[in-house]
Amino acid sequence: MKRGIAAWGLLVVCLVVAVVVGLMAPIEAGKASRQAAALVPADAAWRAALPADPEAATAAYLARVPQAAQERVNAYVDGENALQFWGWLAGLAVAGMLLTTGWSARLRDGIEARVRAGWLRTAIYGALYVLITSVLLAPLAAYSGFFREHAFGMSNQNFAGWAQEQAIGMAISAVVGAVAILVLYAVIRRAQHSWWAWGAAVATVMGSLLLLIAPVVIDPLFNDYKPLAAGEVRDSILSMARANGVPAKDVLEFDASRQTQRISANVSGIFGSAAIRLNDNLLKRTSLAEIRAVTGHEMGHYVLNHIYKALIIMGVVFVAVGLLVHLITQAVLARYGARWGLRGLTDVASLPLLAAVFSTVMLLATPVTNNLTRSQEIEADIFGINVAREPDGFAEVALKLSEYRKVKPAAWEAFIFNTHPSAYDRVLMAMRWKAENQALLAPRPAAAASSE
Repeated sequence: MKRGIAAWGLLVVCLVVAVVVGLMAPIEAGKASRQAAALVPADAAWRAALPADPEAATAAYLARVPQAAQERVNAYVDGENALQFWGWLAGLAVAGMLLTTGWSARLRDGIEARVRAGWLRTAIYGALYVLITSVLLAPLAAYSGFFREHAFGMSNQNFAGWAQEQAIGMAISAVVGAVAILVLYAVIRRAQHSWWAWGAAVATVMGSLLLLIAPVVIDPLFNDYKPLAAGEVRDSILSMARANGVPAKDVLEFDASRQTQRISANVSGIFGSAAIRLNDNLLKRTSLAEIRAVTGHEMGHYVLNHIYKALIIMGVVFVAVGLLVHLITQAVLARYGARWGLRGLTDVASLPLLAAVFSTVMLLATPVTNNLTRSQEIEADIFGINVAREPDGFAEVALKLSEYRKVKPAAWEAFIFNTHPSAYDRVLMAMRWKAENQALLAPRPAAAASSE
């Protein structure tokens, strides 16, 4: 048994080393400084001279992205895509170690020897499972979330700050995981043959609750939120909100620059609540036109009920995924369950197997889930540009987002990996809107003075 544990531990270590070594080349390619890969600046005169043809105008915008910037982001994105596979493989290795060495069964037995209440046993196992897997996968998390982000100039945190946030996140995950796993196994034990359908419904409900809780309880643990100072930006955003039925009374600013260089915003809330939140990178690095374009996009998600639609769609996806997970897990348990010390599907010690099968099915479903997400992003883009009426601002933001998204990925790559439209697609959409809406963009003639 000890040899088996040592072998699995060595496998996990070798896997992490292989990931780091295998992805070092993209990191080296990405070490070009942000200054060397910065966008070529543009002014009002440049925008006024843009061709009327949308394709030509798009080409002019994209020509401002230097070759060094494109090489840098291509290396970054290729590594991110590879990490999806490596992360899945590392998760399988951890699950295999927990199952085949008997760790999972012994953890269950140890909890049962000390705790009487069945529900509490399940919750404790769930929390410990989250903590154990998080610790085992910590090297990969450090590589992908800290060292790699710094190598590409995307992170502003020192290691101590990053590690502190990881510890907070791990604690939150342990609590949320304990509750989620408790509920999951309650469903499995209640409906052993149809748990996957009921589980999808429960997951949708729990997702809704998390959307309510996270902005109030979880997000403030990582960033400071404060009302945006009165001024042109705040007034413009609140005007857009009032005009489009977003019931927000204020605009919040949060200090994302303590963690990252990325610009972002969100308009969140369900059941009649709404909060408009802008990160300080957006406020520091963009113009009013760009801020309006970004916020209009985020309002689109809210007004078009994308939160509710996404919950329903993912519920349907989880039904299909859950059925596959059920069938595969039952087959594996029938063959290896007794050898691993598992008592069947209702045994919480089977959780590593469930997690491994679920992650595998979800990895295969990546093109489906990503295309569902991208369709909502396209809808929000169209909504936002109609609300903000800032096509050039929208195009400028699309170029800034190309710091970590490929400017024009191959069609197959976009289909499999992209959750958002590319810079090319977004700039072209903005330039087409601009070409078709010149009347809306033309300054209104001054009102004639009345004569008496």
